[in-house]
Amino acid sequence: MAPAAAAAVAAHATGMSLKIVPSLGKSEFVGTHVAQSAASAARVVPRANLSARAGGYEEELRQTAKTIASTGRGILAMDESNATCGKRLASIGLENTEANRQAYRQLLVTAPGLGQYISGAILFEETLYQSTLDGKPFVNVLQDQNIVPGIKVDKGLVPLAGSNDESWCQGLDGLSTRCAEYYKQGARFAKWRTVISIPNGPSQLAVTEAAWGLARYAAVAQDNGLVPIVEPEILLDGEHTIDRTLEVAEHVWATVFKYLAENNVMFEGILLKPSMVTPGAEAKERATPEEVAEYTLKLLRRRVPPSVPGIMFLSGGQSEVEATLNLNAMNQSPNPWHVSFSYARALQNSVLKMWGGEPANADAAQKALVYRAKLNSLAQQGKYEGEGETGAQESLFVKGYTY
Repeated sequence: MAPAAAAAVAAHATGMSLKIVPSLGKSEFVGTHVAQSAASAARVVPRANLSARAGGYEEELRQTAKTIASTGRGILAMDESNATCGKRLASIGLENTEANRQAYRQLLVTAPGLGQYISGAILFEETLYQSTLDGKPFVNVLQDQNIVPGIKVDKGLVPLAGSNDESWCQGLDGLSTRCAEYYKQGARFAKWRTVISIPNGPSQLAVTEAAWGLARYAAVAQDNGLVPIVEPEILLDGEHTIDRTLEVAEHVWATVFKYLAENNVMFEGILLKPSMVTPGAEAKERATPEEVAEYTLKLLRRRVPPSVPGIMFLSGGQSEVEATLNLNAMNQSPNPWHVSFSYARALQNSVLKMWGGEPANADAAQKALVYRAKLNSLAQQGKYEGEGETGAQESLFVKGYTY
């Protein structure tokens, strides 16, 4: 028996997998939940025996995904952890208390007319169980506007041992129980975010861990009636070119879909939340919206099956205007998927500044949110013309635009 084959057999017998990591230039033993390639090579799995399973929720998952991926609408990501929400509040001089977090989140979910442009809202666990000051659950407020409530289910990033200073995402332990409880509370889709760093490699270990974790999460979520948003965010940090971003993104998404298939995830009942293909944030050469669209659509066409109903892009540190321009450029020609948005800061920045924690500013801040959502609705349909907006770094509301 060849040494490599003998090592693989021995590793499999001890419950571990031998992983050759070219970027690290050595062999690594990593847990079977992370690296499956050697074990997969040692067994033959008839592909005909694999079928998507979703715990009896198949039709509901399809319908939920279809509702979220509806024309002219996208997702409001308001799932910031309490700590992150506290940083946002601190930027306008507010203390990080539950009362202040509730006030800000109520401002968002009760914005009149929001459902015309927003199809889903990702909530943090605290928010899922909160109510308005007059006692109406946020979940019901959203449902009344035909906005599907969603829930962040991961437990955050921690250092990945044995990697190039990279991270992995926690949260699989107890996930099924939590998903079942969230479903009872009214959530109908879920979000799990992990990250890939280009300056740090990325190592094959980090890519495999990210893909495997996302696949396990997606299978568990579907088994409990939640449409999983699959989000391996390729961070903008770095000086790399747009071509390097595309190269890494293609590898990451190929690995993600490999493990989604191996975990019997139903593609018609998922949504993707990728980052757009752009140069690194510190790159000397910047990309136009047309270039971002060209590279990003190239990635999608090479890696994403047309059975996936919706591609809900994250803004990933882009300004409000930049994110809208790039989304609009991607919708200048027909796509086999609903190409839309799942924005946090790119929908909320102007809103937060306009509100400032003052009740008297609530109406204007809500109008700012709905208007920003409307502009992204136009971009989802390829009809955004940047009306009233100049510059790629400022919002029209910060500039004092009136509507």
